[in-house]
Order: sequence, then structure tokens, then C-alpha cells
Amino acid sequence: MQERIAVLGAGAWGSAVAKVLADKGNETLLWALEKDVVQDINDRRRNSRFLPEVDLPATLRATDDIAEAAAGKEFLILASPSLYLLDTVKKILFVPSIREGETAIAVITKGFLSTQKGPRLILETLEDYLPGFYRQSLVYIAGPSHAEEVARGKITGLIAASENAKNSIRFRNLLKTERLFVFSSFDIRGVQVAAASKNVIAIAFGILDALKNSENPEEMFGDGTASLLLAAGLNEIQALGQAMGSNYPETFTSIAGIGDLDVTCRSVWGRNRRFGREIIEKRILEPFRDLEDLLNRIKEISYLPEGVAAAKYIKILAEKFRLKMPISLGLYQILNREIEPEEFVKNFLNSLT
Repeated sequence: MQERIAVLGAGAWGSAVAKVLADKGNETLLWALEKDVVQDINDRRRNSRFLPEVDLPATLRATDDIAEAAAGKEFLILASPSLYLLDTVKKILFVPSIREGETAIAVITKGFLSTQKGPRLILETLEDYLPGFYRQSLVYIAGPSHAEEVARGKITGLIAASENAKNSIRFRNLLKTERLFVFSSFDIRGVQVAAASKNVIAIAFGILDALKNSENPEEMFGDGTASLLLAAGLNEIQALGQAMGSNYPETFTSIAGIGDLDVTCRSVWGRNRRFGREIIEKRILEPFRDLEDLLNRIKEISYLPEGVAAAKYIKILAEKFRLKMPISLGLYQILNREIEPEEFVKNFLNSLT
């Protein structure tokens, strides 16, 4: 059965998910802010800017008209980066099918949202803006996945989390293929925290990865050090998840937790890992005064490491909940130009004793 679907956000992940849906024969419309991306998709069946070297099916069409994209769809998937997600949602509130709650909505963006109440999880923030039909009915989709692999049909698993079991199953059935496995979960808080926080750990992992692969023969970091960092990072993610209301410990040992963290830290496709490496290898932070300057000028980097914004928000949340999070808070200090990466690693190792 063909469905009418829109994906809002034509970055790598949004484009990959849209391709999966279109490959299944669904009438899929992809909204992009950039006119050149729209033209590239419609005329050349490529998204050369964000998902290069992947052929896109004829059942996938792009538009830069967000109202056209959202109107009259059975399913809507929000894929804008966390920094811009709320602005995207505000643009579709007047669309009749959204206003009347006729469209099922899922989110595949990873991160926290900045609000007047401080950093908040994505779903609870969007519920404050969307019509009441969507309260406790939104679906959050995450898991150990990279756009470049999913678009090429590599076997991958995802979690569809929602307080509404029916909607979780609807999106699970919508997305699943012979190579894309989708599982349901009620733990919307744990899955969201894990998806946002792992990007911070991945930047730290990239820093350590660059240090351990240096040509210094006396370098003391190795693969075991990397695993130590990853395990300690998972503990921080779980502590924050529980503080923010997750009551499902198994979330953090599932693909939503350790699975997503592992692939984000270790995969060559990981933008956050890449950013961490480039802090060492390319001194990428040198042009920026502090973390706020980096966020304000983030487009000067040729890709978007979501962990930069997440580091800012996790610091606030860690202080709010009085959590000990040496990796996440140390990474914040690096991005804020307070300490050098080598000092961060030293501080992290000292925190273990």
C-alpha cells in the first residue's frame, strides 16, 4: 500500500530515510531549505551536497515549499538539525492536516532543544507547539545508523519510541525493510537522551582517537583507553537519562544506548568523531573564541557536529541534576576554550581514581 509521506530536512539522514521510504514505492516528498539541493534531487536524482554518490529513486521528489511538503500527508518525519528544528515546526502549524491532527508525526533529529525553561527533550518541546492531538502521540526514531550506510542498503537497526503504541507500530511498519529492522519502545525519554548525549562522547572519542594515533612512540593511549572512554561515557548517558525520567535501564544496553554510542564513536562516517579528530589534527577550534562563538559561526564548518550544541546543554542539565559527568563537562571546557585536549584526557583519567 502506497502512503503519502513527507520528510522535512534534506540533510544526509533525512535524505537517506526518504530514499528508504521512496524505494518501497511510497509517494515521498522531501523538503529542503536550499534551492540547489531541490534542483539536484529533482533534475539529477542526487543530493550532491549532503548525500553524494547515492542515486535517488523517481518516487522521491523535493520541494523548497514547506507548506506543500507537509500538506495532506499521512506521515510526516522531522529531520531538521536540532538547532533549527523548532523553527521548522513553527512553519507547519498552519497546515490544515497538521492543525487537525490528521498526520502522524515522527522525529529523527538528535539533540536537545533550547527553550525559556532551559534545555529540554525534543518531543516534550514540540508538544508545547503542536495541536493537542499530538500530545503523547509523537514518535521518536533513533539507533545505531549512518545515512551513508542506510542509503546504500546496509543492514541497520532502529528504535521507534512513543507513548502511543499504535503510532510506534505504524512507523515501524512504514520504515522496515529486509535490511532495515525497526523495534518499538515506550522509553521516549531514555531513547532521546541517549541519541543526544552520545554525540558529545563521540567528539571526546575522536579527540582520544587522534591522540592515540599520533606518531609519538611514547604515547600512552591505545584501543583499551578508547574502550574505557566509551564505557565511562555510557555510564554518563545512563545517569542523565535516569535523571530526566527514564525508567527503563535496558534502553541503555540496547541499540538505542550502547549500539548508537558505539557506532557514533567508531564509524568513519561519524561527523562528531571527525570533529573530535580535527580538534587535534587541524586545530579546528582556533578561529573561535568560545563555545558560543562556535555555535554562532557553526556554518563555517563544512559539516554539522550535533555534539557541539549538546555539550552546552548537557553542562546545564548536569548542574541542574548534580551529576558527575567528567567526559561531557570536560568536552564542554575544550569547546569553550578553557582547557586543552591533553588536559581533558588527564582530568578524565584522574576522575577514575
